Amino acid sequence: MAIEVLSDNTAVSIGHVIQLAVAPVFLLTGVSSLLGVLSNRLARIVDRARRLEAMLDSDDPVQLEQLRRLLAQQAGRARLINRAISLCIASAILVASVVVTLFISSLAGINLSAVVATLFIVAMLSLITSLLVFLREIFLATSQLRIGQPEGLPSRKPVLVTNDKPRT
Repeated sequence: MAIEVLSDNTAVSIGHVIQLAVAPVFLLTGVSSLLGVLSNRLARIVDRARRLEAMLDSDDPVQLEQLRRLLAQQAGRARLINRAISLCIASAILVASVVVTLFISSLAGINLSAVVATLFIVAMLSLITSLLVFLREIFLATSQLRIGQPEGLPSRKPVLVTNDKPRT
């Protein structure tokens, strides 16, 4: 079995590719942070919807109608966040593909600069679209924001927690 020794030229070329790959790797770090924010936001929406669904056993038709309206709003917000997450993941996959393509181009000696540029442009468009969808969800959430107890919903007494034992 022959062991191929890298020539100085190849080592320099790979070193250059690693330098080029650093920026996309930092971009992946930022995208992963955004994914964390989006996932947490989706979890809060799901938790809120579950709390609303638990109140659906009411006999009051006005309250039921309001709960259904609030649940529909939560479903719309969840769909937007899901789209933003999907676009963000697509962006991360495309950025990772840029790094892989850079190495393939260097190791195979093929000029794939057009492929790299296209992948990066599509990744940025996906990320921009993800951020715009996220912004839309934020606008939707703040437009639905109501400070205080919504009309028609039962009031909840505040609960104080001491030593993990709830008190009212």
